[in-house]
Amino acid sequence: MASDTDQQSVIAALHSPETWSATWPGSPDHVEVIETHAAYILMAGQDVLKVKRAVRLPYLDFSTLEARRRVCEREIQLNAPHAPGLYRGVVAIRRRHNGTFIVGGSDGDVVEWAVRMARFEQDALLANVCDRGALTPVIMKKLADKVLAYHRAMLPRASAVDRTAEIARSVVQSIQRTAEQSVRVVSDAVAIGLEHQLATSAAVRAERTEGGCIRRCHGDLHLSNIVLWHGEPVPFDALEFDEELATIDPLYDLAFLLMDLDRRDRRASANLLLNRYLWRSGDVLDLRGLAALPMFLGLRACVRAMVALDRLALTNVDRTMTIAHVIETLEHAAAYLRPPSPRFVAIGGLSGTGKTTLAANVAASLGAVPGALHLRTDLERKWLAGVDELERLPDSAYSDRATRATYDRVTARAAAALAAGHSVVVDGVFATQSERLAVAGIAHHAHVAFQGIWLDAAADIMKARVSLRSGDASDATADVIERQLAHAPRVTNWTHVDANGPADLVAARARSVLGVAVDARG
Repeated sequence: MASDTDQQSVIAALHSPETWSATWPGSPDHVEVIETHAAYILMAGQDVLKVKRAVRLPYLDFSTLEARRRVCEREIQLNAPHAPGLYRGVVAIRRRHNGTFIVGGSDGDVVEWAVRMARFEQDALLANVCDRGALTPVIMKKLADKVLAYHRAMLPRASAVDRTAEIARSVVQSIQRTAEQSVRVVSDAVAIGLEHQLATSAAVRAERTEGGCIRRCHGDLHLSNIVLWHGEPVPFDALEFDEELATIDPLYDLAFLLMDLDRRDRRASANLLLNRYLWRSGDVLDLRGLAALPMFLGLRACVRAMVALDRLALTNVDRTMTIAHVIETLEHAAAYLRPPSPRFVAIGGLSGTGKTTLAANVAASLGAVPGALHLRTDLERKWLAGVDELERLPDSAYSDRATRATYDRVTARAAAALAAGHSVVVDGVFATQSERLAVAGIAHHAHVAFQGIWLDAAADIMKARVSLRSGDASDATADVIERQLAHAPRVTNWTHVDANGPADLVAARARSVLGVAVDARG
């Protein structure tokens, strides 16, 4: 049997279609190879083989053939249930007695193991979808639903402990081992910020640990590990080599995606992803967990920098570009670890004035990355009724009692997020003085700056807007607007904004009032 040091000869052989032709169905006429710091990805025909690189790093050990077999089998076990059809099994690579290599079959000694996957176009990776500006709100909502379902499918670990501090210090130490002085200078500042945020978030992390939040997550949930598979965003390539490293807080798992989107100038998409996840979750403990989000984001950026340095040591990437990327990533980490003070904005107005459109527009620009928690009374009403956002509710769901319950839920969730140091934007009709006073009181109690915006629009414009809606949580109709106009409130304590005209013009007016000058990208 070949020794583990012979891996390069195996990989060289796998470049050749002849290695596949004897045993592989529909043998490929061309093999493409992508190298990462931990694997060789061989794309051959309709198949992909992933061979674990024979390396030992501070956080993984693939240095023996037996270790690589185990992690290949674990990768299938972890990923196949969440990505049906994408994972096809573990394949042996053998050396025959005449010295040639074959993929699969039974002739010869096993010299390597590989994960077999279905091949997909690289354009389908969400990283590439993002880079060509093709992420849509529909994709982001589906992704949030998928990630939450993934997390809920993984049962909490009763004996789990919060290892965030240990992980953070290990990652920083790994980065600081680099010979690059420029990297070490930036990482020193990041280390200080991490220690501060670890202390700041300690209580909420303990609360979440005791509340059963820690579970076996994906562990490596960034845009290059999600693919549009049959039109659906599907996470794959979950961290398979260390159960403890992947047994984490789900918000830390989600933070990798949020950080990745923000780093690619897609903060609005990150904001939508977070808000959809939190609405679907409905758990106030997740809102309190936002206190740890700056630390989670900073640590995820550090992980990205560490992996880039490992790739530099193991592959032929450009050194100058890689070091620049590492420094920039660490600078982002430092910024995440210094979140601005939270703000609270309420947007009110009659149906059809564009409250939700405006709130979504400004949310990503307010507060810490990835922007404010966006609370929408229409969605919270549907959540309380236990129905999907697009299911139309009966009139009884709009009774005075049901409306009070809806606004009570909105203010409670806003209070939880503000207490966690996270900005909030809430939109609703806010037809009564008591509703407006209640939401302002939440900000006062939290010692957070509050600003109320009231949108004014012509009746015919409001009616035209609601008549054109589709795929939206609002149940408002032209008749609803008529009833609202008959009892239109006189609002004197909020800033009035003209809501006539295109959405971007209304947003520009509101942004001027809020002092938010630059729109976040998609």
